[in-house]
This record gives sequence, C-alpha cells and structure tokens, in this order.
Amino acid sequence: MKRLTESKLVLVKRKTRLDELIARFNTAEQARFYVERLGSDFTDYQKEDAVYKQALRTAEDVLSGIGRLQVVSREYIPNFIFGEQDIVIAVGQDGLVSNTLKYLDGQPLIGVNPDPDRWDGVLLPFQVKDLRALLPDVIANRRPISDVSMAKSTLNDGQVIYAVNDLFIGQKTHVSARYNIRYNQKSEYQSSSGIIVSTGLGASGWLKSIVAGASGITGTNEEISIPVGRQAWGADYLQFTVREPFPSRTTGVSVVFGRISADMPMQITSFMPESGVIFSDGIEKDFLEFPSGVVAEITVAEKKGRLVL
Repeated sequence: MKRLTESKLVLVKRKTRLDELIARFNTAEQARFYVERLGSDFTDYQKEDAVYKQALRTAEDVLSGIGRLQVVSREYIPNFIFGEQDIVIAVGQDGLVSNTLKYLDGQPLIGVNPDPDRWDGVLLPFQVKDLRALLPDVIANRRPISDVSMAKSTLNDGQVIYAVNDLFIGQKTHVSARYNIRYNQKSEYQSSSGIIVSTGLGASGWLKSIVAGASGITGTNEEISIPVGRQAWGADYLQFTVREPFPSRTTGVSVVFGRISADMPMQITSFMPESGVIFSDGIEKDFLEFPSGVVAEITVAEKKGRLVL
C-alpha cells in the first residue's frame, strides 16, 4: 500500500491501571489478590486494559498503513525528539494529551478517546474508528486547528519548564512556601501554600476550584470572571492565584490574584532552603528545583500547542 505521507506518525500511549499494578506486584494474580482483598472489582481493571490495548492495536494497524509509525510511551516523551513534520496521535485520557502537547513545537496533535463509555475527554474529540478518514485531512491541512497557549517558567540559571494547564510554585510537602513575589509594580514577601498559574485551557480546573472555595469561605457567592472553554484556550494571558496566603508582620496578602501577560510578567524569588519546586500540569515528577536565591520569571510561552479538531 502506498503511504499517504512521508512524515512520521508518532503514536503516544500510556500504561493502564493494570499495567501499573503488575509492575508493582510482579504478576496479575498477585495484583488480583491485592485489589480483591480491598474489596474492589479486579475485572474492571481487566476490562479497561483490554479495551485500551485493542484500541492501540487498531490505531497501529491504521496508522502504519498511512505513514511511518513510531510508538512512544508516555514516560519517554520528555526526552523524545519530535521532527518538525511529525503528526502526533495521543491515545488515552486528557492528561496524556496535555502532557504530550507541552513537549511539541508546532506539530499537530490528535487526541483519541480509546474508551468513550469510560472517559469523557474534553481534549479527545476523536475515536480510533475516525483515524482512517481523519489522517488524510490532517496531512492535507484540511482540518481546523485550535491554538493552545502555554505557561512558561524561566529560572535565572537558564532552566525552563512549560505547562499546558497549570504551573505550581511552592513546596514539595505540606509546609509553607516562602518567597518574594513581584507583580504589577508591587513586591511582597509571602508565606503560602503555593502559587497556581493557569492557562486558558487549565482555568476550568485547579484555578476554578480554588476561586470557588474562596468564594464559599467568604460567603460572598460572587463569581470571579474566569473565561473557560475552547474560546479561552488560545488566550494571550495567564491567571494566577496564591493559595492560603498568611498575613503576618513580615508577610503580606495584597498580591494574591491577577493576570500575567507579555506586558505584565510575574517574578518570584525563592526563600525556601530546601524542597522548593516548580512543577507543571499536576505531574510532580516533572519539576524544576526552586531553592533559596533562585528567581523564576513566569510568562506566557512563546510557543503554542496545536490541537486538531
């Protein structure tokens, strides 16, 4: 069969819950014993695993007939080198799509829902059965693309981390984070549970829940305007909130919520001798160390993700 493209097709997969259990307990039977001893249904793990792996096999068969196929597991994505002309297909949940997107640089990404009966998937508009008809349109640039803005943290030692949903700046553990924050011509020493910086895509998640909780505590029931939905994905700004800021003689609470843009970046200087971190998209293993004296500049990233619709 003649290939439709010489561009590489990169299929990104993830481990299932069953895969992770077997890796932990060595065999499926030992995993079954552990799960059933806790009163859970092991067959649900098996069904999920079977449906996902069948979806992967079908996707591989379709894609290998269209172009050069390379299959990559999620854990190798941070070190994988994508070609400029690659087309990327992520088969999994929303988290797999966002985690893949931040390592791309202009390559189109197709989010595929392997199990629509189990997962909703805001970032998974397609199913495996759609790939055969979809790929020729993507190759010919006939499909609409949604730009997705990212957050970027640049340290004064040159290290950089991107986020598709959120950046977290704070402590690894549940102790207070200490830092100086500079934003909108203000400088303030703070002690808090950390800072959340959200993109337009991520604003409907962590940020929204923090704002809702704050409104509930104060009893105001006032809705703070947070644009969400597809129209906000390509926003040219980020939104931040400081979690549980503590007022004292030396720590302030006047800079706790706002927008970060090209004209109004945010700078944070760490005063955490140890365990200070900046991690992205809720993945604590994907982090930069942020110890005392290190300065982080938080900006809208210069690159955007490209999601196929």
